Formats: sequence, structure tokens, C-alpha cells
Amino acid sequence: MKRRGTPEADIQRDIVRVLRQVLPRGAILHHSANEVTGGGKAAKIKQGILTGMGVYPGFSDLILISEGRVLFLETKSLIGTQSPAQRAFQAAVEAQRFPYAIIRSVDDALVALARHGFRTLIKAAPSRPLEGA
Repeated sequence: MKRRGTPEADIQRDIVRVLRQVLPRGAILHHSANEVTGGGKAAKIKQGILTGMGVYPGFSDLILISEGRVLFLETKSLIGTQSPAQRAFQAAVEAQRFPYAIIRSVDDALVALARHGFRTLIKAAPSRPLEGA
């Protein structure tokens, strides 16, 4: 896969590619583009429009819906940390008893799915400690 100098985006693309292969038919894996990159007046206007349309600050990078379950996944690079808005979103999600996980690799994603009871088409998912779980 071509790397673009954006570690979190590269990791997320790898995760999405694998999860689309191993999730059961009918599973929905969605990325919510919730911020405008770049600066200037045009970016601020676009961000304002998106906020008015329902963009939620700190919303997770991925949401998985499969077989009656929901899982929020936040992708981070090996050294990436959550913003205050992302921590607040995680708290709001977990307060409603939905699972949330910070993932830094495909293995982390598979561990999160296994830990939260999601079925995959692979026999055994890795089981090791996962950040944010």
C-alpha cells in the first residue's frame, strides 16, 4: 500500500482493508469525516457547515455495526494521543454503555473486535491488552 506521510491515515486504511475481508456479510464499517484539514477562511466556513449538519467533535474515526452490536474505533499512530474532544467523546460513548477502543494496528483492531464479542471470519483473533478498552 502506498504511504502518504500520514501515519494514522495509513494505519486506518490497512485496518479498513482487513476488516472488510474478515467481517461477516452485512457488517457496516464507516469512517465519519468530521473535520476539514487545512487552514484559512474557506476551511473555517466548511467546518462551520459540517458542524451545522451534525458533525460531532471528537467522533471516532470508525464505527462498526455488525449483528446488532456497535463499536467505536479511534485510530492512532504509535505515538498519537487523543485530543480533549476525543476523550470527551469516548466518555460519552462509554457512559451509554457502547464499547470504544483506541487502535494502532490491524492486530489492535482484531483484538478489539474479539474483546467486544464481534464475530469475524477468522478462527481466532489475537488476545492481548488493548489501550482504551
